[in-house]
Amino acid sequence: MKPRRNIPDHYKPLPGSERKPLVEARHIGPVDPEESVEVSIYLKDPDPKPLVELMAQVKDPQDIPRLSREDYIKKHSAKEEDIESYKDFARDNSLSIVDVDRAARRIVLRGTAAATSHAFATELHEYEQQGKRFRGRTGLLHLPANLAEITESVLGTSNIEQVKPRIQRFIPEKSMFRPGAVPQSYTPPDLAKLYDFPQGLDGTGERIALIEPSQSPTTRGGYRQQDLNAYFQQLGIPTPTVTSISVDGAQNSPTGDPNSADGEIDLDIQVAGAIAPKAAIDVYFAPNTDKGFVDAIMAAIFNSRFPATVISISWGNPEDKWTQQGINTMNQAFAIAAALGITVFCAAGDRGSTDGEPDQKNHVDFPSSSPYITGCGGTRLESENGSVRETVWNDGPSSATGGGVSALFDLPLWQANVNVPLPPELGSTPKRGVPDVAANADPETGYKVRVDGIDLVFGGTSAVAPLWAGLIALINQYRKTQGKQSIGYLNPALYLQFDALRQANALRDVLVGNNGAFSAEPGWDACTGTGTPDGANFAKTFV
Repeated sequence: MKPRRNIPDHYKPLPGSERKPLVEARHIGPVDPEESVEVSIYLKDPDPKPLVELMAQVKDPQDIPRLSREDYIKKHSAKEEDIESYKDFARDNSLSIVDVDRAARRIVLRGTAAATSHAFATELHEYEQQGKRFRGRTGLLHLPANLAEITESVLGTSNIEQVKPRIQRFIPEKSMFRPGAVPQSYTPPDLAKLYDFPQGLDGTGERIALIEPSQSPTTRGGYRQQDLNAYFQQLGIPTPTVTSISVDGAQNSPTGDPNSADGEIDLDIQVAGAIAPKAAIDVYFAPNTDKGFVDAIMAAIFNSRFPATVISISWGNPEDKWTQQGINTMNQAFAIAAALGITVFCAAGDRGSTDGEPDQKNHVDFPSSSPYITGCGGTRLESENGSVRETVWNDGPSSATGGGVSALFDLPLWQANVNVPLPPELGSTPKRGVPDVAANADPETGYKVRVDGIDLVFGGTSAVAPLWAGLIALINQYRKTQGKQSIGYLNPALYLQFDALRQANALRDVLVGNNGAFSAEPGWDACTGTGTPDGANFAKTFV
């Protein structure tokens, strides 16, 4: 459907808000004008030197603008006059103010579909795709000129599912066993031993935030405490403290079906919890929309009661499935996390170098392609008597690690010396390479977990993000006993010290395999990044 044409003269388009026509969806008709719509408005950084721009200039860890929460709020939170301008806008357009968060620079408005359409000069319609109905729009959003100048994004007019979990269940009858290969599976403590994670640490004092945008009008997911208790009892590990946190009304809602989002959520909790059992684990449940996803990340960053030190994200979608405003706002969130000393890990995808896109061209997953997080690729890990052999995870186009070169982000300064390829379709400007690190992800050598009362094996780069999150929680714990800060923004140090980390055997180079278009090579590559960890040696470098 065409966007609304009767745009007031004093309105301007909101850059980056354009949504392309939904060619794969069936148009049903206009939404019910009385349907309730809630949007999150994110304001631009008011500081003359926006934090996201400062982060883009970082090459050396010493360049990171490390801020206390108090300093951040003084410099980068929303201006009161901008909030007042939006209050006037809401009143003039029959919208109500639901919430104002100055630190996150977020204003939440609610109103009918008719009022929302009028306020943002758009048209909201109902669509159906793959049996799921959702609200959507095409074209740009519009705002009064004074508001367009201060606004980063307006999220929530569409509630199409934004992301997918990066998880794969091992099913023997469907598995593509390699000739002569015997499937193996591991508990997280097994992998901690094989990756030589530091001993004598348990994550005490750390908080790992798990972002779970698992709910939509047709889907939901969650965990059951009895599954966690049974799982950790089997491992002989005390059950970690797990807190469920609701974002935008989403709740811990287990389905009883291991093939639902329950599998993803249990995997994340059980991997992170088994690696760092004394770290608090906070599970942020959110709607599976661009609004819900960003709101959940902001909630984790600014939760003063439960301040996260590490964030793990096992959900994503190809870069071209996002609006530019959604990407910009999420990058702002990750830049804030970096400045506040929070390390963020994101799964790189499970569909090889195409990221599952039907055009069969090369794509990378977002948010793993963000320069302000650490992207996690996947390997196949085979072990015998404590010895390890790792290759790039690739069981076929629909079961292989993601990785490649971003179409959106220029090459970060800290990645300039690792020979990121320059695919011809991306032009002449060097771009961000993905992933940064890796670990075991092949479902044929997967992780033993418990979901909905059943012991199962899962793989996917979904498992790699919480594994690395657990390792960083251990290292942070030790650093703090030495009077040091948490590691925070990992990538500048990871790449600046790349040669030293390799010489110290802190990173294990994966030299065999490919993910489709890209192959394993000495040093960094677009399959497993800088490599997989030797946790003890990695910790020595960072303590």
